[in-house]
Amino acid sequence: MERTTHLRRDLTQLPLFLLLFGAGAASMFVPAAYGVVSDQHATSQAFFYAGLLGSMVFLLIGVAHAGRSPRHGALGPLLSLFCAFVFLPAFFAVPFVEALPTTRYINAYFEMLSALTTTGATLFDDPSRLNGTLHLWRAQVGWMGGLLMWVAAVAVLAPLNLGGFEVTAQAEPGRSEGGLHSTAPLTPRQRIGRALTTLAPLYGGFTLILWIALMATGQESLDAVIHAMSVMATSGISGAAGGNGGVIAEIIMAMFMLFALSRLTFSSDTVTATTGGLRTDPEFRLGLAILALVPCVLFARHFIGAFELAVEPPLTDALAAFWGALFTVLSFLTTTGFVSDYWADARSYSGLATPGLILMGLALIGGGVATTAGGVKLLRVYALYRNALREMDQLVHPHSVSGAGLAGRRLQSGGAFIAWIFFMLFALSFAAVTLALTLSGVGFEDALVLAIASLSTTGPLVEYGAAEPIRLILLDDAAKGILSMAMVLGRLETLAIIALLTPDLWRS
Repeated sequence: MERTTHLRRDLTQLPLFLLLFGAGAASMFVPAAYGVVSDQHATSQAFFYAGLLGSMVFLLIGVAHAGRSPRHGALGPLLSLFCAFVFLPAFFAVPFVEALPTTRYINAYFEMLSALTTTGATLFDDPSRLNGTLHLWRAQVGWMGGLLMWVAAVAVLAPLNLGGFEVTAQAEPGRSEGGLHSTAPLTPRQRIGRALTTLAPLYGGFTLILWIALMATGQESLDAVIHAMSVMATSGISGAAGGNGGVIAEIIMAMFMLFALSRLTFSSDTVTATTGGLRTDPEFRLGLAILALVPCVLFARHFIGAFELAVEPPLTDALAAFWGALFTVLSFLTTTGFVSDYWADARSYSGLATPGLILMGLALIGGGVATTAGGVKLLRVYALYRNALREMDQLVHPHSVSGAGLAGRRLQSGGAFIAWIFFMLFALSFAAVTLALTLSGVGFEDALVLAIASLSTTGPLVEYGAAEPIRLILLDDAAKGILSMAMVLGRLETLAIIALLTPDLWRS
């Protein structure tokens, strides 16, 4: 028992990036086992040998590093997180390109980076080009990236007031008493360990429940597990079958997508949880408001178009169109990117096409803070909304004094100003990525869609955001490199990158 405890303590002393590398190497044995079961032996061997090689490298470096005391720095875990998103896909691409020798390594790296950042953009627009094992690996890498962001939000970003926590007031994880959220000072590794042991069972349990529920609707086991992992990670990665499996499967998936609207749907470590929970949570309420408003606007637009054309669609067609709009809006608001099987009905039953600009706007807004969703985040949007209401109120009543209320207490006094700074940095990043893509030869409209898709980590926008689907495989290497950097920037956010580049923060 003492030896086991000592070994566990030695493992936790290893560099964080090395631990992530070791976990990634061990995860390769899962697709290797599936490849054996599904008679895809060549692919199974590629993953088995890559996992074995990675595990040996991890053990050798771990032994060489044994006995060294770790350096606990404030930005050290953030740097490890950045390195994980940049360098781990290079390792994950090795078995991918070995199993699919008809593609180039840079394409495999792009595919793995897109999965790990939960973007979900794919170069392989023909799903039949990949076998079941490769589809499973893509979804598994995306699932691991989602878990990494769940843990990093609690243990890395929140203590540094990043990732949306910069606008909160006493709402970041770690402020309540007891358990994971003890007020006692913790080292970064202790925070990561406690967050992992608390959140990983929740994340895995939700995925398992969703997998079983989707299989109960009639989906094949592989498609069900890919959809389950993609929904929980908001990666939008699909298998080879295509489609979501019908309205019952979509309803189940939509219920689990709600976890990406607010952290309070799966955790109670924020100050709002003690003053009303989800009922007063600004993120969840704003997300539901958008979810109620946008489909109604789309449905009304279609209904008016059908009325002008003197068309009387059946009630079932109207309900199918409304559900298609509702599911798709929720999916893109949470930056998942799944499109309903009834989205075509929502677009065409009135004879009018729904512009992809709406989906781009939803992806830009994004989901909740400390979830797997990307985008600007609902809490920042809410902070700007509250500030706008206050400014208009002061125009009418210059000497008025307003109270924050239960929901507003989650925001600090300068939260709107910080949210505005982030919004401007996001806009500048969007402009820079768009300009770089156009200079590499991409058309302006396609560059706009690609920039939003990468910065908001909503890869399916490349298929539904433009007038015609964008084929990423046709982009040159320069454009792929630009999109790769944009996906890392969108996943970690601009403020985190600035923190890594600030010498004063490292000295402090």
